[in-house]
This record gives sequence, structure tokens and C-alpha cells, in this order.
Amino acid sequence: MKKYDRRVARTRQLLEAALLSLIKEKEFEAISVQEIIDRANVGRATFYTHYDNKEDLLESGFDGLLTTLRERQREARSHGAPIGERLFAFSHHLLAHADEHRQIFPAMVSKRGGALIQHLLRNLLVKVVREDVREAAHGVVRPVPEEAIVQFIAGGLFGLMMWWLGGKKKLSVDEVEALFRKLAVPALKAAAS
Repeated sequence: MKKYDRRVARTRQLLEAALLSLIKEKEFEAISVQEIIDRANVGRATFYTHYDNKEDLLESGFDGLLTTLRERQREARSHGAPIGERLFAFSHHLLAHADEHRQIFPAMVSKRGGALIQHLLRNLLVKVVREDVREAAHGVVRPVPEEAIVQFIAGGLFGLMMWWLGGKKKLSVDEVEALFRKLAVPALKAAAS
């Protein structure tokens, strides 16, 4: 088992925070590694000890979020709740995370954020949705291909998040989660019939 190193974790947090603050100011493609390390107040060698490039840094932030979302899914499954409650158990944490980063989030998924960020977010959603669709379909033959269901629900969640975070009407995390479940769970059930 790998030993947790607080210094490594702190350095990674500084670099991720620096990148996020720069994304608020300019397009991802225009951000240089030098700007990131200057903002984080770490050396170039330190940056390259942890990351290959700025894309690698960006991707590691999404990997951390994915790990947390998968933990929420595992917790929901281990409690033995009915399938309707276990399905999409990650959604509340995801939406709360987006809400906490409301000032940064629109910049990350807009033109300023770039296509890479949108791609990483969409892939993250596909991965967590796929796990729940597979669990719901366990032993069930569906007339709709599983991957079509995954893409439909993940794409819908992506669109819902963009609408929510970019909209003038300020809905709570709970309200948006309720909307997502109201749309996604029936879609999943309809694909089985």
C-alpha cells in the first residue's frame, strides 16, 4: 500500500488551485506551465515531478473527483437500499461539487475552458453513469444497447448541469438532483421495455 505523503498532497493541491484560478482569467490553451508554477509558488522541477504537462494536471483533478463519485456509488450499494435510491447515488455529490465551484465551473466548460475540459467532464459522467446502468441491467436483456442508454443519460446530465450553472434561475443542489432523477430513472426504465 502506498504511503500518504502530506507534502505531495499539498503540492498537488497548490498546483490544481493555481490552474483553476488561471482558468477563470484566460483560456486553458493559453495557460503556460510557467504561469501555473508562478501562481502555485512551486519550482518547475517540482511540477514535472508530479505531472507531465498542464493537461496531465487537469486530468488528475478529474480523476480525484471520479474516485470520490465512485465511493458514493459503493456506499449506496453497500447499504442495501432499493435500486431507485442506489441509482445515480453519485449525483448529489457531483452537483454539490459543481455548486461549490460555481464561479469556476462555467469558465471550465465554456470556450475559455476549452474542448479538453468538456471532454474530460463528459467522460467522467459516462464512467459513473455506466456503472449504474450496468448494475440496473444485471441479468436483464434490453432492447436498447447499454451504451446508448449510458450516452443518453450522461449527455442529459451534462446538459442539465450546463443549463443549471449558466441559468438565471438559481435552483438548489437538491432541486437539480430531483430533476435529474425525474428524467434519468424513467429513461433507464423505458429502455428496458
